[in-house]
Amino acid sequence: MKKVAFIFPGQGSQTIGMGKDFFDNSDIAKVMISKASERLGIDFEKLLFEENENIGKTEFTQPAILLVSSIANAIFKEKCDITPTFVLGHSLGEFSALVSAGGIDYLDAIELVHKRGLFMTDACSGGGAGMMALVGIDDAIVEKICEEQRALGKKVWPANYNMDGQLVLAGLKADLESLVDTFKAAGAKRAIVLDMSVASHCELLTSAVENLNPYLEKFIKDEFSPVISNVTAQAYTTKNEAIKLLSAQLTSPVKYKQSIVAFENDVDLFIEFGNGAVLKGLNKKITKVATINVSDMKSLESVIGELND
Repeated sequence: MKKVAFIFPGQGSQTIGMGKDFFDNSDIAKVMISKASERLGIDFEKLLFEENENIGKTEFTQPAILLVSSIANAIFKEKCDITPTFVLGHSLGEFSALVSAGGIDYLDAIELVHKRGLFMTDACSGGGAGMMALVGIDDAIVEKICEEQRALGKKVWPANYNMDGQLVLAGLKADLESLVDTFKAAGAKRAIVLDMSVASHCELLTSAVENLNPYLEKFIKDEFSPVISNVTAQAYTTKNEAIKLLSAQLTSPVKYKQSIVAFENDVDLFIEFGNGAVLKGLNKKITKVATINVSDMKSLESVIGELND
């Protein structure tokens, strides 16, 4: 049997209609969506399947993505008895990974990330927060520029280490905009300020940490299968570690590519669960280990077939 890792996408993977094929063809999906709607008082069928503005608001986006990833993983687990060597998520996806690892019930996780989205929005409200994507520039150069600019009073931090040559920054939008030419002069092929009002994984979210901690304490279970931390790129398996690391994750950069590189030799295959194939695309640039994805019933059957070969 192949050694596999389960991986889970974060914000940015959402689209209207995600999870619809699961909903139409699986009682598991119908039940999970119904229970999630009841738990939060949000009509997830409308949120996921009908055109709406809420899907782009982080307090709705986060539970929606987690729900679809958890549905994909639950249906897979019913059809395929395979235990992953570890689980890993990108940003919000770390909470989906924790569900898969048995560290938190999916309904508790949906409430938790809904609150997380609200706390992130509150922390950044009125502050002019934003994020910027950089392409084609070395991490060390970006880190040096950010450090120099912070010394001058600007609020800019590395936020997502996605793959070599692709790094996302977070901070004040005005400060990020002022540095577009600086990054291009330093070698960036592209420097794009994103259409976001939340600055994820930086010090602007400090107030969100204190608000989130009681929910982490309430919902996370004592022990679970190995989860790779975005903060350390190392595995953790206990409640105390989870509370510390998931709190720190709000204000620390996501070490996604570092995590894949650190553990690629431990597995033969990565399986991505959730809408689209964002992490599959990143992994192609990071590792030679193959990544396959479960995003609908057809891809689910394809993955199970590949595992049984």
